[in-house]
Amino acid sequence: MMTNVELINIGDELLIGQIVNTNATWIGQQLSLSGYWLKQITTIGDNEQEIVDALNAAMSRAQIILITGGLGPTKDDLTKDVLCKYFNTQLVFNEQAYSDIENIFHARGKAVTETNKRQAELPAACIPIYNKKGTAPGMWFNHGEQVFVSMPGVPFEMQAMMQNDVLPKLRQLYESMPLVHKTILTQGIGESDLSDRIAAWENDLPAHLKLAYLPAAGMVRLRLTGKGVEHMEQDMNLRIDKLKELIAPYIFGYDDDTIQSVVGKLLTEKQKTLSVAESCTGGFLAHLITSIPGSSTYFMGGTVSYSNAAKMSQLHVSEQSLKEYGAVSEAVAIEMAIGARKTYNTDFALSTTGIAGPGGGSLEKPIGTVWIGVATHDACFAKKFMLGTNRLRIIQVAADTALNMLRKKINEHN
Repeated sequence: MMTNVELINIGDELLIGQIVNTNATWIGQQLSLSGYWLKQITTIGDNEQEIVDALNAAMSRAQIILITGGLGPTKDDLTKDVLCKYFNTQLVFNEQAYSDIENIFHARGKAVTETNKRQAELPAACIPIYNKKGTAPGMWFNHGEQVFVSMPGVPFEMQAMMQNDVLPKLRQLYESMPLVHKTILTQGIGESDLSDRIAAWENDLPAHLKLAYLPAAGMVRLRLTGKGVEHMEQDMNLRIDKLKELIAPYIFGYDDDTIQSVVGKLLTEKQKTLSVAESCTGGFLAHLITSIPGSSTYFMGGTVSYSNAAKMSQLHVSEQSLKEYGAVSEAVAIEMAIGARKTYNTDFALSTTGIAGPGGGSLEKPIGTVWIGVATHDACFAKKFMLGTNRLRIIQVAADTALNMLRKKINEHN
């Protein structure tokens, strides 16, 4: 049986969207790797009654209750005082905590203020978790067979406590059941179509394996999670081999891969070069490519040719094609790709031309119409895609799709 954990994040700034709750993501990942089940995440404001209600609810669901936030020196930081009341104890001055605070202030060339000195006051009933990264100590409360652990909301302070103090101690006290995750990354197929194609395979999964669909712009991740069985990884790999037989053309990578990293690896292995000609993606395609360290070995450059004049002068797109077919067309996408490949003298070139909106659409070419071209030394082709009406999503999906088209083309040359 897995040990259940509940996470309580405290802070008005989280509720109003002023700060992204990265702590929840990071803690969830670390607990999963350690074999603990994060049953629920609760986010509440800086309000005493809300904190108490959250603690009561968490106590009914989990053996381990983790708390972040509300440990600062100001009046709106309530967590320590609320926990003191909750566990019917009182604050006492902690010399080591104060020494840590002094060291931090001295390193900054400052004297400890009275406000910060009060951070060394801790509930008598807690086991202090000393903070080497900041001024707010953490607190560990034993409550029967349950534990409550309160940590700062500042990410790098919390992470140091979790890695150095909290997780090692939890492993000593609570049985863990490591989870094994395998993520299959797909592009070019929708979630429902994907589900239909693998329905029989999914229905055949044993009870110890769970499949989750994680759709994102232009892709769907399939996360396979296993727990509680020996040789889990071997079993999962066999299942994934069977999955490949069903959807191989749509799989571009696994786990932490990105389409740009996969393409970069292929280009590096094949010792091939790439250039781009962008219109509707406005440089985003080049940005993805160059986000990979070492991309300078295979990416030679790109042109953002937003206007027709730029398409003609920089990529040698013919004026006749622009007049006859329009900038958003198969002919122009092909000529843009050919122009980029010749300009930068590369093995491959990609082009994007489309209508990202919110204006510019027509009955013949509505918003979301995108043509993507791929040029090689001996051929060039373009495909048309309808990518919806959200401008940013159109740009992102067009860039991802272009890279996936290139991936497939490179693999054809094996």
